[in-house]
Amino acid sequence: METLVERLMYATRWLLAPIYIGLSCALLALAVKFYQEVFHVLPHVMELSESDLILTILSMIDMGLVGGLLVMVMFSGYENYVSSINIKDDTEKLSWLGKLDTGSLKNKVAAAIVAISSIHLLRVFMGIQDIPNDKLLWYVVIHLTFVLSALVMAFIDRFSRH
Repeated sequence: METLVERLMYATRWLLAPIYIGLSCALLALAVKFYQEVFHVLPHVMELSESDLILTILSMIDMGLVGGLLVMVMFSGYENYVSSINIKDDTEKLSWLGKLDTGSLKNKVAAAIVAISSIHLLRVFMGIQDIPNDKLLWYVVIHLTFVLSALVMAFIDRFSRH
């Protein structure tokens, strides 16, 4: 009976596979949105002000960071919790594939969130004249909360490894 329960519990890890496929769909949606932005901006690039162009580029960088975060979570999550990914030797392979444990993944996710938050904060600063001071303060406080959380997680991970 115990063996049956353990096998059943172990097999339930496959319930995560559709979630990672769903993240692939989210990556596809993000790519569509990215190229929608590219095709929207390119015809009007000469008409845009410098600050509007910079804001658009920052938005695109934001999407790129989120896309990289999705790929990292999809592949390392699948490898850590579902099954190893078997890639032929003659096929291109990501250098970090199979090397990210959950602690490293958490740190990379936290660092990506801080980077995304930094870009968002930079976008806010570009339009600082239109933002009330109390709202601006909250943007900074939230960003610093992300930074502090990432630092604490990195410290805990480093401390636990030693």
